[in-house]
Amino acid sequence: MTQNSTKTALLDAALPHVAFDGWTDAILTQAAEATGVPPAEARALFPRGAIDLALAFHARGDAAMQEAFAAADLSTMRYSEKIAHLVRLRLEAIEGEREAVRRAAALFALPQNAPHGAAAIWGTADSIWSALGDTSEDANWYSKRATLSAVYSATLLYWLGDESEGHTATWAFLDRRIENVMQIEKLKGGLRSNPLTKPLMAGPEWLASRIHAPRKTPPADMPGHIKTPN
Repeated sequence: MTQNSTKTALLDAALPHVAFDGWTDAILTQAAEATGVPPAEARALFPRGAIDLALAFHARGDAAMQEAFAAADLSTMRYSEKIAHLVRLRLEAIEGEREAVRRAAALFALPQNAPHGAAAIWGTADSIWSALGDTSEDANWYSKRATLSAVYSATLLYWLGDESEGHTATWAFLDRRIENVMQIEKLKGGLRSNPLTKPLMAGPEWLASRIHAPRKTPPADMPGHIKTPN
């Protein structure tokens, strides 16, 4: 098997146990035994054990969302509706694994694992914006992903406890969160166009214009950098 197929096989073998035992290092050992993968190889593929298994599970959900988006026709949707639809696709991708998601949320809630969980959610937000063709290069790159990360996290937690038929309560909750974000953007636009408040926006917007999104090609840099004057 290739490295990717081996990782997939190990994750598939681990998932049935996660609902009962959570994301633990013992699960990786059991998955290796079930698939016949040598323990050393399994550990090499998931060096941090449970954390890497849970992150692989999260990445699988992102990939499924991207595939569903590529097959969908959203041409008649407004931009805000497209964002909401992608969040919905992301949650529908893990519909059959709700207990594994619940266990992953508990794992990433631990203080020592919180940075990994935050990075995973940020990655989901980045995947959504990238799928929508986001071309922002300044501070908006960060604000868009930070805002969507908050929306996705809140909606995910609501979804985990939602027992409404077809998750109608979750989708209504999501629509309200997206509408809140759009209202903030409308407010910012109003402040920019208002002669009384436009001068107040000049300083923050100048600073925002000096910040760039991380480079996607070498040489790599830290997340964001100040653009040096020409």
